[in-house]
Amino acid sequence: MFRPLQDRVLVRRIEGEARSAGGVIIPDTAKEKPSEGEIVAVGPGTRNDDGTLTALEVKVGDRVLFGKWNGTEVKLDGEELIIMKESDLFGVVERDAAETKTPGKKKAA
Repeated sequence: MFRPLQDRVLVRRIEGEARSAGGVIIPDTAKEKPSEGEIVAVGPGTRNDDGTLTALEVKVGDRVLFGKWNGTEVKLDGEELIIMKESDLFGVVERDAAETKTPGKKKAA
């Protein structure tokens, strides 16, 4: 078990599609590192000048976007994860909004 400190988060990369939009299979050597991940653990937050704790905006299970070179890659229990500050995250991907706005995809009933 790992618990990040202060405003750090632990992120698991989410692998993208192995095919291009045209259906061509992309080999592992040509794939880019995904810049999307899932929050695995979060720290308690940071302390303000007056000593009050400011909690993080993200929570475990959130799907987030981040820069390709952000964070520090670590291996915990055989799994490759990334430790980064919350400020290195670009934003949270809202699952319902992303599914309904994707053209050509319909939600299963």
